[in-house]
Amino acid sequence: MRAHLARVDAVLVQAVIAAALSFAHLHDIASAAGQDGWKAWAYPISVDLLLVATWRRLRSGDAKAAGWCWFVIALTASLGANVATAGLLDMHQVPAWLRILVAGWPAVAFLGGTLLAHTAPQPQADTDVELIEDQEDEPEPAPESPAQPATEAPRRPAHHTVPVPAALVEHARKVATDHQTRTGTPIDTPTLHARLGVPAPMAEAIAAQLIPTGS
Repeated sequence: MRAHLARVDAVLVQAVIAAALSFAHLHDIASAAGQDGWKAWAYPISVDLLLVATWRRLRSGDAKAAGWCWFVIALTASLGANVATAGLLDMHQVPAWLRILVAGWPAVAFLGGTLLAHTAPQPQADTDVELIEDQEDEPEPAPESPAQPATEAPRRPAHHTVPVPAALVEHARKVATDHQTRTGTPIDTPTLHARLGVPAPMAEAIAAQLIPTGS
């Protein structure tokens, strides 16, 4: 237990040190590029927040391509500041292209945060409604094979433990009416089972409810 806590403490200390150094480097770059006062402190906060937003998107498993894209952009900004402040850049005479990048960063960070926040997956639609819509788009089943008995087997009453949604019964009634209009004969239980794509006990329960309607 103590060894585990020691490892966790070491990771936290390392993360705090890395975040503090990166924060300071971003502040120095922004200040050297002409963003003085509170604006220089806002730049590292913006970069860190974008990193957190992209990491949460990657952890969620949704839209990973967008998450990786903005994660690389934010990581490049952070690493670029760390490298630039390592003596490779004259902090008193910052080139014009770096000033342009620093000045345009707020718009880039806002765009990335907005896209990450508003590209969450939509909630799944109601299952029963999707089932009915899919069933309506299904093609007409193939004719029954000759080996099937010509006479329809007597329908068994639906078992009281098989629940049938009212919307599914109404859809089955439309399917039965359409079948009788096209073929001139009432729909049988096997055909109803094939058209609806439901388990056989539920198909029998639905057929039993359709008997009083003459379908």
